[in-house]
Amino acid sequence: MRTLLLYGDTEHSPALRHEIPLTIIDPLLFVEQDGRRFVLTSHLESARVAATLPEAQILDYLDFGFRDLRRNGLSFAEAEREVVARVVEHLAIATAVVPSEFPVGIADRLRADGVELVLDDPSVLVRRRSKRGAELEGVRAAQRSAEAGMKAAAALLARAEPGPEGRLRVDGQELLAEDVRDALRSACAASGAPCPPDVLVSTVWGDGGHDPGSGPLPAGLPIQVDLWPQHEASGCWADMTRTFVVGTPSPKHSELIAQQEELVAAALQDSFALVKPGVTGQEPFDAVCDRFEAAGFRTQRTGAGENPSEGFQFSLGHGVGLEIHEAPTLGIGDRDRLVAGDVLAIEPGLWDERIGGVRFEDLVLVTDDGYELLTHHPYGLDPAG
Repeated sequence: MRTLLLYGDTEHSPALRHEIPLTIIDPLLFVEQDGRRFVLTSHLESARVAATLPEAQILDYLDFGFRDLRRNGLSFAEAEREVVARVVEHLAIATAVVPSEFPVGIADRLRADGVELVLDDPSVLVRRRSKRGAELEGVRAAQRSAEAGMKAAAALLARAEPGPEGRLRVDGQELLAEDVRDALRSACAASGAPCPPDVLVSTVWGDGGHDPGSGPLPAGLPIQVDLWPQHEASGCWADMTRTFVVGTPSPKHSELIAQQEELVAAALQDSFALVKPGVTGQEPFDAVCDRFEAAGFRTQRTGAGENPSEGFQFSLGHGVGLEIHEAPTLGIGDRDRLVAGDVLAIEPGLWDERIGGVRFEDLVLVTDDGYELLTHHPYGLDPAG
């Protein structure tokens, strides 16, 4: 087994959070060498780390001269780098695997000592591809919060009515994207998995892409709600999208909206049917493109035409876990094969510059012989259900 080095804090490093499932805000070093584990940390964290990883040997910064290094004029960061170098020398590490997130400063310091560092993201990512135990339960908990948030968004939209200039109103006041976002974020937070402030409440009146949406919401046109809460206790994420239409679409728009809804719902089922171990990430993406292209819509495979968002111009999905976007991905050129334990966000959608678009997104867990649907929320465009 090759030696693995990870360095950082568990709030910003998913790789470290997977190995040490605690929230630790100060940087630490994790080493896996010949089946043994070592963690360099401070006395403030050593007891917690030891309780969580009883098989690991806990090393203290102070025992490797950190205090004297600081007294001798080294900055905090310089002293940290020197201590890491001393630990690596202490463990007689000549070659180690690191991920691309490994700090450049520490990498340069170790290489100055002749340590060979091999960048190998796939071997680090594969350690956390298959979700189980506390991480899988964390994803499930985050997904329950996502559904609570979506329910709150739908309830607020269900109270809305078309007003002047085709803008939605609630209780005589204009309904804003910010109002819907506030409602869903409050519901997610109350369920133990807060949402970031940039979750999407988007319409054709916005700037498209990942613009979170702002201002008035249109009557009779699609409103996409895309939210991704993070479970506080585990650090795991969920991701889901639903599309709502409040009020009756105009005759010139109703047929296209209905067509989008039918095609996107069918594409989601196409994707589910292909989810199982051994399938590449491109296979469900191709199946969705086949359906959309047969109906006359452009996809990433054909190119967008004059409008960069026209049709289906994004990948079909991505892994979800300690990162909101992680391996595997489902799109053009994705040859990685699904494994049991992958959690996937699958999100087919269609966009048209005249009306906006319909998108549905669910989480699925890849099982030994297929999948388990983790998202439980209706797909209908009517927010009242």
